[in-house]
Amino acid sequence: MNGSLIFAPKLRCMANKIKTAIASFGMSGLVFHGPLLKVNAGYEVVQVFERSKNNSREMFPNAQIVRKYEDILQNPEVELVVVNTPDFLHFEMVKEALLAGKHVIVEKPVTKKSTEAAELLKIAKENNVVFTVFQNRRWDGDFLTVKKVLKEGKLGRLVEFESHYDRYRASIVPDTWKEEGDEYSGVLHNLGSHMVDQVYVLFGKPISVTAFLKIQRTDGKVYDYYNIRLEYKDFTAILRSTYLAKNPGPRYSIFGEKGTFHKWEIDPQEEMLKEGHMPDELNWGKEPEKIWGSLVYENDGVDYNEAVETIPGNYNAVYNNLYDVIRNGAMLEVKPEQSIEVLKILETCLESNRLKKTISI
Repeated sequence: MNGSLIFAPKLRCMANKIKTAIASFGMSGLVFHGPLLKVNAGYEVVQVFERSKNNSREMFPNAQIVRKYEDILQNPEVELVVVNTPDFLHFEMVKEALLAGKHVIVEKPVTKKSTEAAELLKIAKENNVVFTVFQNRRWDGDFLTVKKVLKEGKLGRLVEFESHYDRYRASIVPDTWKEEGDEYSGVLHNLGSHMVDQVYVLFGKPISVTAFLKIQRTDGKVYDYYNIRLEYKDFTAILRSTYLAKNPGPRYSIFGEKGTFHKWEIDPQEEMLKEGHMPDELNWGKEPEKIWGSLVYENDGVDYNEAVETIPGNYNAVYNNLYDVIRNGAMLEVKPEQSIEVLKILETCLESNRLKKTISI
């Protein structure tokens, strides 16, 4: 693909819009779901739940702001509910929406525990509604590129896969739910639910799990570091995250029998959204050439060193697929069964850290 090619995300032009309600309008609503739904022609946001503020008015001037979640559940016009509230509220809010006959897309992690997620799946099937999880980082450009590199096979037999989600945030933000709570709070379920999901998509269920969880920051109350080793038959997947990486290393490092792939820096979509860009802009999710991946490999005695252009990311692929599922009976990309397995792996990480041992699955 030509590096100068102008790229715009593929959005649908659809007349039969899905009437949608957003269950909160904090950071998740303002930065992620709001902009994605705003530009996606398959959806119309008709209600937003805000307890006291009117922050959604600017983005959705025609949507009704409601002060009670029940107003969404009792609205026969609403087909889809976006549950993007704090993690500890997911189970009850999703359950109520499913029982009300609404389709639901919920922020990750779907629930705290896999048993809760399994109960929600059972309810969704009984009520014949769609239930899925907002695993948007399956459509990070770097992850899409990793999938491409692995599929091409230039690395040869895979021996080690390493993924990092490192950043620098030394201070503790007071009075925030992500910085307080039980063992299900903190970086493992916040970021680990993305990273384990990516590995599960690539390789399936591991044979065993070894996890080290820590609180590294001064005055921290929840885990802000993890080092997870997922063992597969012929290779190891290593997942690491810390808030104390002033100068992060590669985002992905993949080692094969014939070569190595490195990718630095993270998909730009989140920062673009935080800066107020909308996901229908030209060159959305496109990375500059200076941070493309590096692929070094040997083939028939000849060494190759290639820059691998990053595939542009597109978070709206989540909502495009969901539209096709609801309106056209397509297959769901982010299946709740997968999210349940991801939660089970996260639970095994907690057990491994607690017992200080490797746990077989």
